[in-house]
Amino acid sequence: MNTGMNTDNGFYSIIDYTVDGPETQAELVNAFAELQTRWVNFYPGFRSARFHVSTDGTRVYNIVHWESEADYRNFVETSDTEGRMAAIQQALEGLSGRAEPRMSGIPTYKVVREIGPRD
Repeated sequence: MNTGMNTDNGFYSIIDYTVDGPETQAELVNAFAELQTRWVNFYPGFRSARFHVSTDGTRVYNIVHWESEADYRNFVETSDTEGRMAAIQQALEGLSGRAEPRMSGIPTYKVVREIGPRD
């Protein structure tokens, strides 16, 4: 029986937005996917950016997976944060609907436990 996996020691940034419907969800996902490609995914230690949308059309989660906290910190310290933030603001202004960030505090996480399926 395998009830404790703990196979993932990566580091995550979880970006959480509330939106006003499925159309805005799709637009936000497309905009943030472009931002990840333009500003983030070439940094050392970047693993992936996953986009999760709620089935009720009200939330978008962008989960950015890093190899380690050090890789994430390197990205924060060496990237063009000002340019990236301006691009995010421009993307938000270009949406047909409303999107509001819902992060409270620093949106970074590490996996400490995972339960998998039974054998």
